[in-house]
Amino acid sequence: MTPHLPALLVLEDGSVFAARSSRPCPVTAAEVVFNTSLTGYQEILTDPSYRGQLVTLTMPHIGNTGVCALDQESERIQAAGLLCRNLSPVASSWRAEQGLDDWLADSGVPCLHGLDTRALVLHLREHGSLRGAVAAGGELDPATLQAAACDLPDMTGRNLAREVTTARPYGWSQGQRWWRPDDPTGPCEASTRHVVAIDGGIKRHILRHLAARGCKLTVVPTATAADEILALAPDGVFLSNGPGDPAAVADMIATVKDLLGKRPIFGICLGHQILALALGARTFRLKFGHRGGDHPVRELDTGRVIISAHNHGFAVDPASLPAAARMTHVSLNDGCCEGLEAPALRAFSVQYHPESSPGPHDSDHLFDRFIALIDARQEAHRAHA
Repeated sequence: MTPHLPALLVLEDGSVFAARSSRPCPVTAAEVVFNTSLTGYQEILTDPSYRGQLVTLTMPHIGNTGVCALDQESERIQAAGLLCRNLSPVASSWRAEQGLDDWLADSGVPCLHGLDTRALVLHLREHGSLRGAVAAGGELDPATLQAAACDLPDMTGRNLAREVTTARPYGWSQGQRWWRPDDPTGPCEASTRHVVAIDGGIKRHILRHLAARGCKLTVVPTATAADEILALAPDGVFLSNGPGDPAAVADMIATVKDLLGKRPIFGICLGHQILALALGARTFRLKFGHRGGDHPVRELDTGRVIISAHNHGFAVDPASLPAAARMTHVSLNDGCCEGLEAPALRAFSVQYHPESSPGPHDSDHLFDRFIALIDARQEAHRAHA
């Protein structure tokens, strides 16, 4: 029988939450956030946007479907740790290759369970996202853990995108039917469009959506300059999601400034914030962020309400947008800017995640909109040839 060792989570304000762990873990400090999704814990934990964060899942029962390597959004677990209420001791999915706790253990990522997640989430909603530290086994000293939490740099000003970006450019061709053993890449349209994706922490399912729509993809680091990207002769440029403070990703902001108007641009999450900053707008830190798969967003032009997946701790100040840009989507929870466009520059973005893994599929059409901008540019070039 797996032993249950005593464990602690201590926040920077001194709040202490008792928990258990199936193994010892050293002191680990990170920002403590919460996600309200009902499923998709593997996609959440491997999403690079969770770099430097201890993720609290509000769903009380976690781990019952195990993990499968095909479902990862990146090559490794990106979150600093998992905090949950009940951790399933068994995995019952036919696709499961390993149990959740064993998978975390193999990666050296702490997992605390038996934690009062409802009390923790209420505390974070009241006081905002806080730095915290966890440990399990041995001597557990709350003062030591609080000190470790307070020593951690604040998320504001942290360029975490450079920690998760690719070290060198690479291509991508896998489509959306990656999960079928008899069809690993999935049927894609012929690659008639070349898209360069600037990787601030890109999720694989975003790449799959673009590949499935006939895009040849080249993924490049955030430090790639605009002239290097244009030398690749792209038909469009995609700005990816990612972690940390968008205002700190100076190299990507400078690149996007130089690309504006030269190619169609589509941004998601961090990419949305980077586009806004490149246009001259401002971003700010939210009290406790948006993280979950059930957030209502209104599309302003149509009035349509979209149920959307979110993971962001910063947001765009819509009042700071220049005259060339406007807000296109708004959160119905708190009025946050969830989308923008600069039509004359053929650029648009959304704060939420339309690739929907995990999450609903209400916003797949945004990828089609990007393709339409690319096709219109190609048609205009052919007409003037």
